[in-house]
Amino acid sequence: MTPPTPLPDSHPYLRAATAGIRHHTRGLTTSAPAPTDRVHLDTVHAHLTALHHLLDQLTDTTRTTWPTAGRHLAGAHTRLWQAAAEVHDAFHTLPATPAAAPGAADECDPNRLPEGPPVLTICQRHLTAGHAIRRKTTPADLRGHVTHCGR
Repeated sequence: MTPPTPLPDSHPYLRAATAGIRHHTRGLTTSAPAPTDRVHLDTVHAHLTALHHLLDQLTDTTRTTWPTAGRHLAGAHTRLWQAAAEVHDAFHTLPATPAAAPGAADECDPNRLPEGPPVLTICQRHLTAGHAIRRKTTPADLRGHVTHCGR
């Protein structure tokens, strides 16, 4: 793996987030990893959607000055959305926590109250990111979903 280009001191939080992900990945590969659970996928989804929003802003500011670079960033923006959508779908295919009633909150239901069960926070985050991506891309751009499970 090629070491990342050093970031200037103006990006300490990005550097810390990247280091945190590297540390977590090393921890999973050096020890016997615990099975993935919904909490883990919720955290990964939160990170992906945060990156999605960051790329959205970078794309907007880059596109006017350097159109080709802006197109590449827009492609990365779309792929990040697709990755977040896959993590969201995986979240809902994992079994609910044992304390929850079967089928209690397994599906995204935007009609539920925002103060509903904690499982809905991933759905709220996903819907918000979905609105942002649909404003800037076409359905054909988003159709790159290859692992869609027959829904």
